[in-house]
Amino acid sequence: MINSVYIHIPFCQQLCHYCDFTKFFYNEAAANEYIEALANEINQNIPNEKTYVKTIYVGGGTPTALTVEQLRSLLNLIYKKFDIANCKEFTIEANPGDFDIDKIKLLKSYGVNRISLGVQVFDDKMLEELGRIHKVKDVYRTIDLLTQQHFSNISLDLIYALPNQTVNQFEKSLQEAMTFNLPHYSTYALQIEPKTIFYQRYKKGQLHRPPQEAEVEMYTILKDTMQANDVYQYEISNFAKQGYESQHNLTYWNNDYYYGFGAGAHGYLPGKRIGNIRPLPHYIKKALDNGMPVLTTEEIGLKEQIEEEFFLGLRKLEGVSKSSFEKKFGFTYNKLYGQTVSNLIQKGWLAEDQQYIKLTDEGILFGNDVFAQFLLENSDLELVY
Repeated sequence: MINSVYIHIPFCQQLCHYCDFTKFFYNEAAANEYIEALANEINQNIPNEKTYVKTIYVGGGTPTALTVEQLRSLLNLIYKKFDIANCKEFTIEANPGDFDIDKIKLLKSYGVNRISLGVQVFDDKMLEELGRIHKVKDVYRTIDLLTQQHFSNISLDLIYALPNQTVNQFEKSLQEAMTFNLPHYSTYALQIEPKTIFYQRYKKGQLHRPPQEAEVEMYTILKDTMQANDVYQYEISNFAKQGYESQHNLTYWNNDYYYGFGAGAHGYLPGKRIGNIRPLPHYIKKALDNGMPVLTTEEIGLKEQIEEEFFLGLRKLEGVSKSSFEKKFGFTYNKLYGQTVSNLIQKGWLAEDQQYIKLTDEGILFGNDVFAQFLLENSDLELVY
């Protein structure tokens, strides 16, 4: 069963200096053509009306960069193809300042019940250095408009370890974010990704990140602050009040199947991962021609499924469920990973109870090193079959 659908809207009013997602400057004519191409792709892959999925996530780019009428066309497409009435979570990403009351009312009327706001930092100078066009005051105005229209499930994104950011600056930004008392916060350390403005500056020695010990201190402050505000950590980078965990992102971390539509979008279907064409003109042409704008198809065999069960599951603070693993694969994790888990427990990076295997606080700091221990050789599978 396909649990979720991700729909990518690649348009932005301005391109952020750190972002490596598929994005293009907003153009009204191109956006109209894109929505037509997107409709053709979705119709080709999902012929039935009112298809059930547990979650829908419209990301970008900046979906709210679209005009009201373009948003209406997009939402009408989604409403026709998917069973919104029984969809547990329908999220749209937005930037502070992109919203007006008409767009918010439109989203509400089509069943959107969760908003993910890309705030990033509560500091106007740092926002400018990130390439953001909103100001801190826009965050207050946007959240006020959303709450007036009875949106209660609002998530706020923050980035830390920004260029030249001090621990005190991060703590001040975090404390301001907490004053909104929102049910969900996503928080990420800045990553310098290829093909970004920040990457070019970094290569030239013009971008200076805080030292690693400062980044670790920021993460510790982050966890302590969330806990003090009754917002619990349920994934390495995500915190929520009880009942407000992102159901869509849990699809990824539970290694479940999902559709991916739009330029540069990725989907995970039984036996394969699919990546779409990224360049906008090529995506539009292919999607309009035959509704199949696929660039790559990666076969996912048993080996890859098992590895990803641990890579993704260990991102959750509850960890990998032993019973779920056995139910999926027909054998216990011990047959492949018993010694690996034992070694990592001795190192202090994993913990184990009757139900779960999970990262310790120290293990979270060395997550990539932990994940690498769960890579398999093809010959390993012969031990269980």
